[in-house]
Amino acid sequence: MNNELPKTKIDEKTDIEYHLEGNYYIPNLAMPKQEKIILNKYGRMRLKYLKEHKKIEYTIMLINGTLNTHLKEIQETADNRVQQIISELKAKSDLTEDIKNTDMLYWVGTMNSIKAQAEEIVFSELIYV
Repeated sequence: MNNELPKTKIDEKTDIEYHLEGNYYIPNLAMPKQEKIILNKYGRMRLKYLKEHKKIEYTIMLINGTLNTHLKEIQETADNRVQQIISELKAKSDLTEDIKNTDMLYWVGTMNSIKAQAEEIVFSELIYV
């Protein structure tokens, strides 16, 4: 009489494959492959926000394998939106190339202020939602 258990088995209800460890069947669970990305400032900020304030959404995206895609989309959208807002604010301001040539400190200060405003808008629209 052969009492040896099969090395693997598949549950018909869930389609999960199990392998034999000693006398117990352990599920063969693996995370789906995710696209490798390099996170910029906005991607890292969004990731940190999700981990700290949206733990359930973070976990669901991580398990489904959609986290990296989400972060990539957010950082690309944030980059584009910041550039768009900077262009709009620069057009509304009194900055010209003459000012850049004559009063560099004023020009740099104004540009830094415009960039900070643009980033604050993007933070509230995309990153911290």
